[in-house]
Amino acid sequence: MSNLISEGASQTSGVERVPVVIRDQAQEIIASIAEEIGQAVKQSETADKPLVLGLATGSTPVPLYRELIRRHREEGLSFKNVVTFNLDEYYPLSPDHPESYHRFMRDQLFDHIDIPKDQINIPSGTAKREEVHEACRAYEEKIASYGGLDIQILGIGRTGHIGFNEPGSGPRSKTRLVTLDRLTKVDAARDFHGEHNVPRYAVTMGVGTIMAAKRVILMAWGRSKATVLRDAIEAEPVESLPASFLQAHDNVCFFLDQAAASELTRFRQPWLVGFPEWDNKLARQAVTELSLKIGKPLLKLLDKDYQENGLSELITEQGPAYDLNIRVFNEVQHTITGWPGGKPNADDTHRPERAVPAKKRVLVLSPEPQDDVLAMGGTLSRLAQGGHEITVAYLTSGSLGVPDEEARWAAELMIEAEEGIGSKLAKQVLAELKTKGESDNDSVQLRQFKGYIRRNEARSSLQACGVPSKCVTFLDLPFYEEGRYRRFKAGDTDRDLLLKLLNEVQPHQIFVTGEAGDPSSVQGISFSVFSEAYNQARQNVWVSDCYVWLYRSDGREWESHQIEMAVPCSPDELRTKAQAIYLHRSQRSQVPILDEEKTEVWELALERNRTTANNYDKLGLAEYEAIECFVRWS
Repeated sequence: MSNLISEGASQTSGVERVPVVIRDQAQEIIASIAEEIGQAVKQSETADKPLVLGLATGSTPVPLYRELIRRHREEGLSFKNVVTFNLDEYYPLSPDHPESYHRFMRDQLFDHIDIPKDQINIPSGTAKREEVHEACRAYEEKIASYGGLDIQILGIGRTGHIGFNEPGSGPRSKTRLVTLDRLTKVDAARDFHGEHNVPRYAVTMGVGTIMAAKRVILMAWGRSKATVLRDAIEAEPVESLPASFLQAHDNVCFFLDQAAASELTRFRQPWLVGFPEWDNKLARQAVTELSLKIGKPLLKLLDKDYQENGLSELITEQGPAYDLNIRVFNEVQHTITGWPGGKPNADDTHRPERAVPAKKRVLVLSPEPQDDVLAMGGTLSRLAQGGHEITVAYLTSGSLGVPDEEARWAAELMIEAEEGIGSKLAKQVLAELKTKGESDNDSVQLRQFKGYIRRNEARSSLQACGVPSKCVTFLDLPFYEEGRYRRFKAGDTDRDLLLKLLNEVQPHQIFVTGEAGDPSSVQGISFSVFSEAYNQARQNVWVSDCYVWLYRSDGREWESHQIEMAVPCSPDELRTKAQAIYLHRSQRSQVPILDEEKTEVWELALERNRTTANNYDKLGLAEYEAIECFVRWS
């Protein structure tokens, strides 16, 4: 057993109900899990019995499968003595459908290792409805015939599902047909070219089936899973959160990267589970959280407020409350600036950005078109008004996010605009769309056409923010153009293209997102490519005078204690931002909705900015209409 695996058996805070292992990067965890599986495979060979593996799909296990393939090819790890059972399959979906889990597992693992085909088991997505129950029973019996699952690999959905055990699934449930939750379908929408194409049902192992495994390994990456993971790990088990039932398993471990673990009490309120070192950063976190929790502005907090909320040690070390309140108040106040590019001819001692140079070269990196304006449309307007030299670079075309209906609309418009003469490309696109099935992948020319749609939307959106078209560049990184959602893989060419841009622009400021994204997502991969390119550029002089600002475009904003630059937006600027987002026509139904009361993407983005401003107001600072916020990357 590796050090990392054994660590999970003991490293857990007082409020965590399952063993949890956390690392900054997913890859360190992946190597340890792959090592555990490799050792189990070898032990099964010695014992002359097959190792029975339960496998998951989705983006989460992809890095693990790639590591297992590498070990097979480079280290001789054989899977001839392995029997696999997959968790689930969409229903009804044929094995050859590009989004079926049969196809996924072949592409991501089985076609690259030496496992015999008759030792691969995946629930059927094609059984007749009246035969599904019997097929599920047979699946359970086959698992039992091998003595049960030795190791079960899991991810977790935003609903808290494991497999497709949606909220309401009981701890004794077995393999069965289930109806998919709306949020699950929204998350899968882009894979299926629209939510309306996502199957309504799925066949899944039950929670009881999973609980019967001898060893359970749950992996999760990225901040989008942080809240549901906290509840699954720390709260009482409930049917509304099926993953929480894993607390009762006697050999389970949750493996998380830092972003996925960020909502756990040990990070969110470490003073409640131990005795942390009270540096200024942690003190600001505790004081701002206390202020928001009890509804008192920073400057009105009393010693007893700290003492009654587990912060006596902080007051002892850095108090009294009056002095601590003033210090934190000033720290938060100094984050606010109407000059995101720096205020010329001003004392910048307590400003987040430098005054010099007065006109900066600014590089905004957006993984897909719209990520930029969703998070920083108002800031873009401020930068343009300040006369800074702006370059907005879209790292990918975003073509995979364009529904066929939008492409059809655009092609028909082109033909009508040319008075019946028609564009050759538009006619080819319409011909393909006429015969294209729901499950068919887009041709190269259709993806290119959809990319043109997003380019036009992006230019129009930036113009609304005052950024002219000449400031826009499209990198079309190969990892995206040659890949598909959940199956991307970046390479040296991606890094080199971005490195070339960095050295051409030589920016004083870079705005980038994706640092806390799922490593397999477009945003997560884009940030990884940026990080590699930036590290290679460090030998250049311009890097020493460059600030990198992180923004978030995933609908989950920075916390008040994390913010290092807060850019207020006036009501007029907020309306401009809404218009800029609205101009991304093809995306209006493509962004996952987190709040059912707000069904438009611009409403969600604006509400997020208003919430940040409201929190600043609650802390006792000036009241603004909205605030966009950033954290400096180091």
